[in-house]
Amino acid sequence: MPKHYRPAGKKKEGNAARYITRSQAVKYLQVSLSLFRKLCILKGIFPREPKKKVKGNHHTYYHTKDILFLKHEPLLEKFREMRAYEKKIKKAVSKKNRDLAERLLTRKPSYTLDMLIRERYPKFIDALRDLDDCLSMVHLFAALPAVEREKIPVNRVHNCRRLGHEWQAYIARTHKLRKTFISVKGIYYQAEIDGQKITWLTPHALQQVLPDDVDYNIMLTFLEFYETLQAFVNFKLYHSINVKYPPILDPRLEALAADLYALSRYFDNRASMAESSTTSFSETDVSKDQVEGPNYDESELRLAQLQQQIPSNEPGALMHLVQNATETDEDDSDTRECKTLFKDVKFFLSREVPRESLLFVIPAFGGSVSWDGEGAPFKETDQNITHQVVDRPTQGHKFLSREYVQPQWIYDCVNARILLPVEDYIVGRIPPPHLSPFVDNEAEGYVPEYAETIKRLQAAARNEVLPMPGVGKEDLDDPQNLLVEGVIDRAEAIEAATKKRKMSVLQKQYHDELKKELRSTQISTASDGNKESVPEHVDAGEDSLPDLSQISKDADSMSKIVMPRKKQKLLKAMEIGKERKQASVDRLKERKRKIEEGKKSGK
Repeated sequence: MPKHYRPAGKKKEGNAARYITRSQAVKYLQVSLSLFRKLCILKGIFPREPKKKVKGNHHTYYHTKDILFLKHEPLLEKFREMRAYEKKIKKAVSKKNRDLAERLLTRKPSYTLDMLIRERYPKFIDALRDLDDCLSMVHLFAALPAVEREKIPVNRVHNCRRLGHEWQAYIARTHKLRKTFISVKGIYYQAEIDGQKITWLTPHALQQVLPDDVDYNIMLTFLEFYETLQAFVNFKLYHSINVKYPPILDPRLEALAADLYALSRYFDNRASMAESSTTSFSETDVSKDQVEGPNYDESELRLAQLQQQIPSNEPGALMHLVQNATETDEDDSDTRECKTLFKDVKFFLSREVPRESLLFVIPAFGGSVSWDGEGAPFKETDQNITHQVVDRPTQGHKFLSREYVQPQWIYDCVNARILLPVEDYIVGRIPPPHLSPFVDNEAEGYVPEYAETIKRLQAAARNEVLPMPGVGKEDLDDPQNLLVEGVIDRAEAIEAATKKRKMSVLQKQYHDELKKELRSTQISTASDGNKESVPEHVDAGEDSLPDLSQISKDADSMSKIVMPRKKQKLLKAMEIGKERKQASVDRLKERKRKIEEGKKSGK
């Protein structure tokens, strides 16, 4: 009998026992396919790729342990209970028993995903690592229209908009925003919280068209989970800076679609309430036993305090740091740098610029901002405004005390972390190229001209020394050049020159010894019969050293021969990728050369 013989009907082993197809899983759990997809999305269970597909390559496989987790999930029983309850409602409606149907609808069972969030993310850092897709999905549905045929209700859209504004208000208040980039898809943002870089995409403020080839039921299932996750994260972040969650906003500002500004007013109100509570703590203790007021609801009290302590026309900054919430000693260097970028700059936004994005970006870097409309903190005629953001060909009425710039200037300043010159961004002029901060130009092999300009401006702002165009960094090590530039004095230049001379002598001595060693090895390998031709061979060896490039090529070819076939294919794919990258770099350089030639010929 063979060693691995298994009689029919016995227990399975290997991949046959470790993996199960989707149809088998649905039959095993006794659920529909749509409910199975929903459970897998909520539980975070994804298909697997076994080494050997027992049932064939056209099946989708799941791990058996994952299906057992679904089997014992309490949410599965809740879904079965809801399905049975819907059958009761349908039966009452079919029998035309309206009273029973309405009574059943009022007591319809519901479920929450709080336990799933705690199960999938036991630590807060785990939730931050998985927040990229969550934020992109929430901001996407916040910009979508409410369509009944796609089952996108209005309350889901409003909830996504509220969660997104709460997240942006925290990022702007704590100055955690690091990068931003405007693309065709939307606006990319990157923030850093507890050492985790979180990148998300927000769509442009345009009318969104819903395509027909998208399954919105699956997206709404993801959104259901992401809404709960985002609420948990916002709750934790708000309590980390001693702010109550959820915030109660000014209804007048909410009606004017100024939710971010309303959140900033709420932050300032919470800070002032904390100060007033600490000063009047003893007075409340004395009068606590003497006077007993009526018992109001906590939400009503908070709303009344908010409306009374915030005047309707109070001017001020949009996003000031919460007092006693985050101290400057705890901030890292990046946060301190971002906090003071727009410290003494006051912006005013015209009607045509992307208001929501700029209301988020400018306060995140320490600036104050207002806009053209009701509920604005200050008007356009304010004499303290330093920059007005305009995105139109011409500007009619101009104030001489302020600069008129395009919106791209703000995003480029944020990415460069310095205030760039405004001459290239004035109204009516084509701005410089908007460079992505997510691309490493050195690794790509092509550095744009404007990136080099920004690099020199950054060095000038930090009092650093950079090489001139056409001069490498190694030339800065030459003490004579540094002496000419006035970087070091004469005594230091003499000392550095002597050190460099000694190093060059040692390097030359090392190369001479290496040549002698190569010559001696060639002489020893020569035959004894050709003793007369040895001196000629030695003289020729001085001039013809071994070709290092050929040696490296031979070594590479030998290593490729020894490689397995799978690794050879992988190496070939890597080489093809490098060739494509080099081809794209050459294409960019050729395009740049043609543009420069066109400019010269046009002049």
